[in-house]
Amino acid sequence: MAKDGIHPSALVHPGARLGEGVSIGAFSIVDEHVEVGAGTRIGHHCVLTGHTRIGRDNRVYHFVSLGEAPQDKKYGGEPTALEIGDRNTIREFATLNRGTVQDAGVTRLGNDNWIMAYVHLAHDCQVGNATIFANNAQLAGHVHIGDHAILGGFTTVHQFCRVGAHAITGLSSVIVHDVPPYVTAAGNPAAAHGINSEGLRRRGFSAAAIDGLRRAYRTLYKSGLTLDEARRALAGQVEALPELRLWLDFLSVSNRGIVR
Repeated sequence: MAKDGIHPSALVHPGARLGEGVSIGAFSIVDEHVEVGAGTRIGHHCVLTGHTRIGRDNRVYHFVSLGEAPQDKKYGGEPTALEIGDRNTIREFATLNRGTVQDAGVTRLGNDNWIMAYVHLAHDCQVGNATIFANNAQLAGHVHIGDHAILGGFTTVHQFCRVGAHAITGLSSVIVHDVPPYVTAAGNPAAAHGINSEGLRRRGFSAAAIDGLRRAYRTLYKSGLTLDEARRALAGQVEALPELRLWLDFLSVSNRGIVR
């Protein structure tokens, strides 16, 4: 590795902007409109292209593709973007595409995410903070993933679907409807299997809050109420259980229906 952190075989465009302490591995390519924040390490044989902005202290492993053109036939070469926050880990062969003008024009990955090998984030996906995507999790275009969500290995998410904060999916789940916050979903197509109680305990939710969310889950899934009726019933419980606000806000923007 050269003293400046850029391997002699790496190709870095003079217009690229690299922060202090950035390292670029062997045979990697960094194109003109790429910005890499301080302390970020890029592995070998990576390609960073498009209008891609990467924050501080990320670890990008080998053979990763960041900011390549979206896999969308409507894409006409517009200068859309990929934005990656701070302290993310992106493992080997992951692919994160930039956005399209048909949506926000930008694909976003927040902070402190753990993206394992062969994961794909398609155009216009919006991923929050502190998520975990296990190997081969695949997001189609326009997918939204909330904070602390966990996608099991080989999970596939249909375009325009949402996965709420603190939700978790099982191995090889096929998500064709929205997964509300706190919910465990698994299967093909995925169905709801209770709340992610273990994950909530690990994140410091109180026993009382978890019990309250279990009761709310029964209201939503086991009471025989319609979705609108369940939403009204849950709205009456928010004062006693503020964690339900996240659930109600999610249901208010859900367009594909929720996993059942």
